[in-house]
Amino acid sequence: MLEGIYAEGVFTQERVRPYIPRPIDNAGLDLGSQSIFRYAQKSSDYPTLILPEPIFDGAGEVIKPGYYELALSDMRDFLILIESKTPRAIIPVFKIEEDISRPSDDRKYKKKLKKEAREREVINKKRAKAGQQPDIPYIHTEASIEYVKEGDYYLIKYEHGTIRAWGAFKGG
Repeated sequence: MLEGIYAEGVFTQERVRPYIPRPIDNAGLDLGSQSIFRYAQKSSDYPTLILPEPIFDGAGEVIKPGYYELALSDMRDFLILIESKTPRAIIPVFKIEEDISRPSDDRKYKKKLKKEAREREVINKKRAKAGQQPDIPYIHTEASIEYVKEGDYYLIKYEHGTIRAWGAFKGG
């Protein structure tokens, strides 16, 4: 009984991280100290869109199958398809939603966010002393594409944090 209560308490705690994760010693090398980790580029904030087949437009241009980043423009009126930091296509947005499930004047919610920020700051100071990257909050990102046969167009769904956008373009 005690084991079940302890495990439930551990998995349901609200703290960001109660302790700093230490690198594991592996054959004399600290995990994360190798050049592949230390000098690697930061991961992108944009969701990844996978194109399984080539997409043709009316002008004879083709977008090859592969992995692309999908970004929303600052004015939120276009989705930008990016390959290796180079824009490949601009897709108009026809619908956008923003989830505001928590009101901005909710005092309990603001207090909780401040507490998490303070805890994250303490942890990041410890991580910096150990030579690790700072701990950043997780933001849900997702992108998908589907072909709609009735209208002969591609529908792209974009989600980043609390923002959702839908864009479409004609397929050829």
